[in-house]
Amino acid sequence: MLEIEIKAVLADPGSMKKLLRKIGAGAGPILQETDYYYQHPSRDFGQTNEALRLRMTNGQCRVTYKGPRLPGQAKIRLEAETDIGDYAVMKIIFEKLGFRQVGVVEKKRVVFHLEGATICLDEVMGLGTFVELEKMGEDKQIIEQELLALAERLGIVTFESKSYLAMILSK
Repeated sequence: MLEIEIKAVLADPGSMKKLLRKIGAGAGPILQETDYYYQHPSRDFGQTNEALRLRMTNGQCRVTYKGPRLPGQAKIRLEAETDIGDYAVMKIIFEKLGFRQVGVVEKKRVVFHLEGATICLDEVMGLGTFVELEKMGEDKQIIEQELLALAERLGIVTFESKSYLAMILSK
């Protein structure tokens, strides 16, 4: 499954929430997420543009692999993700296999849903506030155009291509 995503810096989260409600977005949960990123023992994910992450969300853990980015204005990449029963055990497994933690991203995420898209207002510790528009699917061209049209409706014209991890590591 491909993850197609557009991200932008968000100067006024309150105004964006009002706009989302006005155009009919359904409010989802408010999440506290902590993402732990790992480096492969013999492959530099920074060079291959891949990611391996353990995400804690309100006490639940998921492991995610993100493949290299595909061409496009949006961030498009393969995403494979599944639930994990015990973060501490998965962390031990990663470390025993030679994976090394390289970064942590902490955020408060307010989720909305509109037209099949997930819209997240993210308050990222140490970086600021962002809006992400995301859809999952296989038809990257159609989904990318849908997200770009939605971004235009929301007044988003300048996009951020770096991941939160890349932004944190560059500080």
